[in-house]
Amino acid sequence: MSPSTVETIFTRLEAQRPNPATELKYNSPFELLLAVILSAQATDVSVNKATKPLFAKANTPEAMLALGEAGLKGYINSIGLYNSKARHIIATCQQLVENHDGKVPDSREALQKLPGVGRKTANVVLNVAFGQPTMAVDTHIFRVANRTGLASGKTPEKVEKGLLRAIPPKYIRDAHHWLILHGRYVCTARRPRCHACRIADLCEWPQKTVMFSPATSTAGDKHKGE
Repeated sequence: MSPSTVETIFTRLEAQRPNPATELKYNSPFELLLAVILSAQATDVSVNKATKPLFAKANTPEAMLALGEAGLKGYINSIGLYNSKARHIIATCQQLVENHDGKVPDSREALQKLPGVGRKTANVVLNVAFGQPTMAVDTHIFRVANRTGLASGKTPEKVEKGLLRAIPPKYIRDAHHWLILHGRYVCTARRPRCHACRIADLCEWPQKTVMFSPATSTAGDKHKGE
């Protein structure tokens, strides 16, 4: 895909959602870190439902340790894999207290040493909490990048590197949110809404269902600003 086409794609995505943001609810880097850990194989809606009462009870590593693994499970047992997630969260809180003065570190290396924190989770925290130009490739971004031709790859890390090479620096900070929301609401895994897609005419996916003029479509604005 040519640089000019990539530029046009992100110009349109920016116009559609000028202020994109994560749909996870949080009030601190610590709350964001836990929410992202919990979001693996779970929806943001289910995570938010669980974390609202949880964070009201415990919103620091010290408070989470006082709650304990058994107590934590009582708040997150509606989320998939809650047993292993509870174990990882308590272990992470222990390391935050012992090694980072109870604060979430702002480096990928330090984050990935925490239990339950992989590259994607670290990238989300670095981008959202600390404003770093990272690209967290989840299932939505992986699909959108490969379908559109923005970045092809068989692994999330390869797609991540391809996107970081292709996307102009001025868009990198928000690109994660634009792509994930586009994949969540428009370029869906099943029955993608090509008729509502602002970049359908630029997309290289051979199976797209409809071609149209982006300037005449408003259907893609349903989630504008999310």
